[in-house]
Amino acid sequence: MCGFSGFVGSTVDGRKILKSMTDTLVHRGPDSEGAYLDEHAALGFRRLSIIDISNSGNQPLYNEDGSKILTFNGEIYNYRELRNELIAAGHIFHSDTDSETIIHGYEEWGEDMLHRLRGMFSFVIWDKNQRKLFGARDMFGIKPFYYAKMKHTFLFASEIKALLKHPDFVKELNEDAMGNYLSFQFVPTAETFFKGVFALEPGHYFTYDGTFELHKYYEPHFEEDYHKTFEEAVEEIRTVMADSVKAHKVADVEVASYLSGGVDSSYLTQLGNVDHTFTVGFDCKKCNEIGKAKKFADYIDTENEARLISEEEYWGSLSDIQYYMDEPVADPAAVALYFLSREAAKKVKVVLSGEGADELFGGYNIYCEPLEHTGFDKIPKAVRSWLAQFAEIYLPRGMKGRGFLMRHGKTLEQRYYCNATNIFSEREADRILKRGCKPGIQKVTEPLYKRVRKKDPVTQMQYVDLHLWLVHDILMKGDKMGMANSVEVRVPYLDKKVMELAQTLPLACKVDAPRTKVAFREAANGGMPHETAERKKLGFPVPIRKWLKEDKYYDMVKTVFESEAAEKYFDTKKLVRMLKRYKNKKLGNRKADDSRKIWTVYIFLLWYQRFFEAK
Repeated sequence: MCGFSGFVGSTVDGRKILKSMTDTLVHRGPDSEGAYLDEHAALGFRRLSIIDISNSGNQPLYNEDGSKILTFNGEIYNYRELRNELIAAGHIFHSDTDSETIIHGYEEWGEDMLHRLRGMFSFVIWDKNQRKLFGARDMFGIKPFYYAKMKHTFLFASEIKALLKHPDFVKELNEDAMGNYLSFQFVPTAETFFKGVFALEPGHYFTYDGTFELHKYYEPHFEEDYHKTFEEAVEEIRTVMADSVKAHKVADVEVASYLSGGVDSSYLTQLGNVDHTFTVGFDCKKCNEIGKAKKFADYIDTENEARLISEEEYWGSLSDIQYYMDEPVADPAAVALYFLSREAAKKVKVVLSGEGADELFGGYNIYCEPLEHTGFDKIPKAVRSWLAQFAEIYLPRGMKGRGFLMRHGKTLEQRYYCNATNIFSEREADRILKRGCKPGIQKVTEPLYKRVRKKDPVTQMQYVDLHLWLVHDILMKGDKMGMANSVEVRVPYLDKKVMELAQTLPLACKVDAPRTKVAFREAANGGMPHETAERKKLGFPVPIRKWLKEDKYYDMVKTVFESEAAEKYFDTKKLVRMLKRYKNKKLGNRKADDSRKIWTVYIFLLWYQRFFEAK
């Protein structure tokens, strides 16, 4: 696990510039640094040593004649078999790292190498003879990759903050991203909040030789195997998960595990047979799974390190966390992950984590919705649409049944755009932003739904979440919060072979409302308490709703809502009115409160202050 940065263009003062860029990534790789420069390109690197921890694994790495140079972030889990194949083809290796497999693989197979890789990765290869850059990102988007063309320079890095250090970088807010951010709680496209900076999309590679060309090399294909029985699915899940966890434990350092009270992390921990697990929680009954985690750790006889996150720690860390995130992601769980990885960093460099299980195996509670209330959905669409409009306009917010009528008055494509829906509607975002915003949700989701229009509704929702929620929220915070503390987070559910199986699962093996992940839970059930395998999805609960009602934090948010930054982009009177209205309401119906709206705006403003106002 590492970080890289670099540029193609003039390299006058290149070493000094590259050093400045790479130094911003020291948290991603505190063990060593490296650099390559010629008259056309510069590549910088920070290393967190995990495989071949000797100096021979330091980057940049070179091919045999030194004409191709690599910087790589990630892990290749099948590197040994690829290495043997490449040695048999005549390639000479100078280290035992998985990284070197990439550069020789590119020599041997070109871009077709990407189809052979099993792992998480982002990397660049500079071909100095052809003056051509080749870059790629893994099929799920586990590892980050950003790029920009500024003036006459092509910039790239593992994190945006490194790009900002180049003198050609022009720092400007991409205000067009505001509308979608307020709806999704993250930017759901390849665009970022920095104008001109883009994220390389998962399953894509590019070439740059003065001209930028983008190519897609991977596309999920859900093809239900109608002949697969439930029992066969369960056994296949057990086999593929055991294999994936074994592959993800390959390292020359200890591999530990995050552990909550849920089935996903518990299954990984059990299969991994790890010595250490880590858990965090809050001093709040509904937001604390430490007891459940410790109970399971005792059950499998492994050590559990757990701690409570205080209110003061949580709120005091928010500005720094925006720095590490690069972009605002208004998911309160990101902060919890920051403290979780900080605890893990006291003992280990590598942890297993359960991201991706819900997207692949059908685990979110919302996936049950299209399979329930099917009788109501038989009412003519025009009638349901009228009822939805009536409910939105005339029924009071929080009234029982209002949300149901509003949701079922829309098609699945209209109402579902990610697992964190209903932050701000487009109408609400338009009203609260000074410039307003153009409708953007359907522009983001429509192409995705078109690709899976013939699939069942659960598969459609999975597909949308794989491309939006997983990439821009779950994996973003998983990588950035782990790396903020120099911890590599490995995600065995997001594995090439696991995906190949998940794509074939019949609907009945995924969701049987109100149960989710039915075949997966049965697979896990064989080695853990039944209550753990069947525990309902909780996410990572954080007591934000309670804290926002306390005077201390209410005043803190109000101050930011009345700041100069807020005045630039928001109707601050409406912001403060929303905040006061929330504080004065009793904690009751969750659907009646604006806590997530308040939090989404607040996180953006903290991020903006950190990147655009702080010295």
